[in-house]
Amino acid sequence: MAQQTKVPLSSVLPPLIFGTATFNYQYNKDPYELDTVGLVQKALEFGVRAFDTSPYYGPSEEILGAALDTDFVRRNFPRNEYFLCTKVGRIAGDEFDYSPEWVRESIENSRRRLKTDYLDLVYCHDVEFVSEEEALEAIRELRRIRDEDGTIKYIGISGYPLPVLCSIAHRILRETGEPLDAVMSYANFTMQNNLLASTGVKELKAAGVDVVPNASPLGMGLLRREGVPVGSMGNWHPSSNELRTAVKRASDFCDRHDEKLEVVAIRYALEEWIRLGSSVGSRGDPASGVPWQRESNEQVGGTRLGVSVMGVSKASELEKTMQVWRSILDGLENGEETARKAGRWKRDHEWSLNRQRAVQLMADGIQEHLDAYLDYVWESPPKDFVNKRAKESQAQLSPVEDAWLTPAASPRPEEADMPDLVADGSLPIR
Repeated sequence: MAQQTKVPLSSVLPPLIFGTATFNYQYNKDPYELDTVGLVQKALEFGVRAFDTSPYYGPSEEILGAALDTDFVRRNFPRNEYFLCTKVGRIAGDEFDYSPEWVRESIENSRRRLKTDYLDLVYCHDVEFVSEEEALEAIRELRRIRDEDGTIKYIGISGYPLPVLCSIAHRILRETGEPLDAVMSYANFTMQNNLLASTGVKELKAAGVDVVPNASPLGMGLLRREGVPVGSMGNWHPSSNELRTAVKRASDFCDRHDEKLEVVAIRYALEEWIRLGSSVGSRGDPASGVPWQRESNEQVGGTRLGVSVMGVSKASELEKTMQVWRSILDGLENGEETARKAGRWKRDHEWSLNRQRAVQLMADGIQEHLDAYLDYVWESPPKDFVNKRAKESQAQLSPVEDAWLTPAASPRPEEADMPDLVADGSLPIR
């Protein structure tokens, strides 16, 4: 069968993924006004070769598809040189549909919006909001599409609660005999929460999962000097006031040492996950962080690197992130030789290791201030959550009821201007 002969995802997935949930109304008041064409082009120039999106992220798929559908991209970056990752199952903040019919329609709509014949990686989106049986049914349908239609290459799940992700991963292996290609976890490897490394990796490996990308290194905007994002959609972040107070103490500590909490937190998550997530990482070629300079996995040591998802909306944010990423790569094995051959400063390797030590020192102080809130997790879904789609289905008593929406006709989320993403007043989006 196809899944027995395919190249493992861990051999090809790039270790740095551009998350385009930022191309959305929750992140920007009008994402169509962003220079997304220029942003995607610059990311490709820097060596980024993977993009993550979802139908749930408002117009993200459409905007990303348009940004990749240019003469410049077609001329310089053939479709087989970059990964497109998307998701199925989540429609709105309180609507989920994992049925085979919806999965099929969602895949076709995603391909149309992204202007691609195939999708490299498809996740079932936020699996904790549905039953394990529904998740298993959706995975079976995605695999059927993969094997019969060839329009999907790799399949995984995404979500927040690690016990749920691990339980579903084990059940899929147990009942189908085939492990998941990927499980994407968010906000579970940050300066505040290390549970993905301390407990998640072992369990997911035991379930045969090949790659575990780490997303939301700032805990959905929690780890920022300005505090959690609060905009027109209100105080949506699920963290408690006590946790926010602890983060404020940690941020003040950073200020006293002429550092910025989010700068330290991003480098910490990217740098540490490269190492701690390596056993569920990838040997795909990393983004070099230097325009038009390709770099192979062999050039940075030839080992698996933990995979991270970054999100930016401006060229300046992208450039800063790539500068940090380049410095992190310089600190890996053969970093000094790689820098020399690339014509960079021969002591970039030494500088990177010194910065790594400084960040770790700051991390120790930050975590002392977080104290009892280290590894604290919030509920997902909240106790009062009801899947509106399932409720409507149960209430449907006659064929004259309104037909279900299609993915293309799903309601657009309300506008908000905040740096981590939400679908409604209480549930963040990933």
